[in-house]
Amino acid sequence: MTNPFENALRQLQGAARVGEFPGDLIEKLSRAEKEITVTIPVRMDDGTLRFFEGYRVQHCNWRGPYKGGIRFHPDADIDEVRALALWMTMKTAVSNIPMGGGKGGVVVDPKALSASELERLSRGFVRALWRDIGPQVDVPAPDVNTTPEIMAWMSDEYTKLSGDQTGATFTGKPVGQGGSEGRGTATGLGGFYVFDAVRERAGIEEGASIAIQGMGNVGGHAAEIFTAHGYKVVAMSDSKGGIYKEDGLDPKAVEKYKEEHRSLAGFPDAKEISNAELLELSVDVLVPAALENQITAENASRVSAKLILELANGPTTPEADEILHQRGIAVVPDILANAGGVIVSTLEWEQNLANEQWEEGKVLAKLKETLVPQADLIWQKATEKKIPLRVAAFMVALDRLASAQVQEG
Repeated sequence: MTNPFENALRQLQGAARVGEFPGDLIEKLSRAEKEITVTIPVRMDDGTLRFFEGYRVQHCNWRGPYKGGIRFHPDADIDEVRALALWMTMKTAVSNIPMGGGKGGVVVDPKALSASELERLSRGFVRALWRDIGPQVDVPAPDVNTTPEIMAWMSDEYTKLSGDQTGATFTGKPVGQGGSEGRGTATGLGGFYVFDAVRERAGIEEGASIAIQGMGNVGGHAAEIFTAHGYKVVAMSDSKGGIYKEDGLDPKAVEKYKEEHRSLAGFPDAKEISNAELLELSVDVLVPAALENQITAENASRVSAKLILELANGPTTPEADEILHQRGIAVVPDILANAGGVIVSTLEWEQNLANEQWEEGKVLAKLKETLVPQADLIWQKATEKKIPLRVAAFMVALDRLASAQVQEG
């Protein structure tokens, strides 16, 4: 099994070899500033008491409070959370927003819990951690299997325990409960803004074919956004498998079908494919929007897309990166491509602190203004130095972190 934290460290070291950075910078960034493991007791609906393990990794706060999602997943472990926290430090630096990097996880299959059990677990996580988070300390957000409703429970619990009334400790809350307009689509839309900024330089024509792995909040929205802009989404998948249709799918119809049937199997006029087959389809753009380690040394030589847009965290292993680079396939890295979520989360935090609510148009304009210059800068650096986009993105992040470290003293 590929260790995501080892992958993250290899990406960090790869950028360090190309750039010139202070000697201790990489050493410091190779470990988290603080790691917290908690046990969360939850009274189940049948009266029994179950214990769940949870983590919060606070990686680096030189540029601002720790920032990063909380995932509920049966396979969550400390190495995964460490990797995601390190990537978040890089992502906030690449985006040039006033945040650091952190991440949280709870080992649980949320689908196996009732709504009331899920609420008790969410509040229990906050009770275990509340002294280590706060608007100027650590600002969590949603991630895999966590929702605006879960963030509302967590935010409410934090307010009760701390007395803080700003609502700025958790982002990704429902609109009307301190959440920001535009947060739901932010990651998918941010990915599209980045794609649109590099599309011509990557040799991708308008109306190109797209395959999207993953139908969660990110992948589902991305499919609708690409279709709305005239692109042809030919394949979509969930954790069980996918469908392919050469002349294009209607993402809204696919979402509706999945909701009704709990599966994509049997979707009319489409060929059923596996997630592995989706990754190897002959398409212009491949969008991994599910989990880590999907494109590996084993399958990278069979990837046929011209461009990979990483909307998941860590979907491509370092070995696969090398193969794809040698084959001339550009990989727009996660720390740039999926930064829309953390950018709009930061805008939510700013609105909460100022006790304001901005219109969606203002939020999305700020998202675009933040991301597009970074996409241009990273493409330019990659072209000048003849290096992969991921290495260029890490170099941009490391330059900014080095400056912040100097200011920290």
